[in-house]
Amino acid sequence: MGIPVIGCSCDVCCSDNARNQRMRSGCLVSVNSKKILIDAGPELRQQALAFGIDSIDALFITHAHQDHVAGLDDLRPFFFRGRGPVPCYLLRETYEDLAVRFGYIFKPGKETGTLLPKFSFEILEEDRGRIDFEGIKIKYLTFSQAGMKVNGYRFGDLAYISDIKEYPDSIFDDLAGVKTLIVSALRKEPNPIHFTVDEAVAFAEKTEAEKTWLTHIAHELDHDKTNASLPENIRMAYDGLELNFTM
Repeated sequence: MGIPVIGCSCDVCCSDNARNQRMRSGCLVSVNSKKILIDAGPELRQQALAFGIDSIDALFITHAHQDHVAGLDDLRPFFFRGRGPVPCYLLRETYEDLAVRFGYIFKPGKETGTLLPKFSFEILEEDRGRIDFEGIKIKYLTFSQAGMKVNGYRFGDLAYISDIKEYPDSIFDDLAGVKTLIVSALRKEPNPIHFTVDEAVAFAEKTEAEKTWLTHIAHELDHDKTNASLPENIRMAYDGLELNFTM
């Protein structure tokens, strides 16, 4: 829901620690001067302005839940500068869901067609595989959240795994050799569709990643207090975090 949560007066929502103020999760990956955006959440406009995102070359979508795609329409300024359609990589199930949620984008009328973001949709038909985006080799893998398929993405020795709860054993083959892992951890208490902090820690340790960053964090988790309880190589992510990795 983002932090502060509307109408909430808990310690985290009222905190003056900037790292306790969190927009919905996403990631911008820069490789060889190309900018790849993972997900487009409800605060995409604010995120782009806050962190100087003035262009994207591709959009990779993890899944169709609204906190990951509600900002699709806010991609319009990127298209108004004369560029062609932006490649958008996603599972077929995700494509079919978004075609319902954003019918006006997928099937625009004559009056509105020039005012909307334009994508060239690249459907990922398999549950795991490789993408060659302009010479950049990217792996993708699939897991499940409450029956909805979700994509994770791997860029060299960095992996982005959000909204995970159920997964096949093959995921650890796909993540072998990852040095930096970004994985979601909603809160400490059990949740039917998200990892708890402990579950995320156990998952990270099984991948043997050198460094893990927890994302998709609810307002029950204070940044500093949670960090103090974590292993030294596992930290809380925060808005504006920048990481280096090797392809």
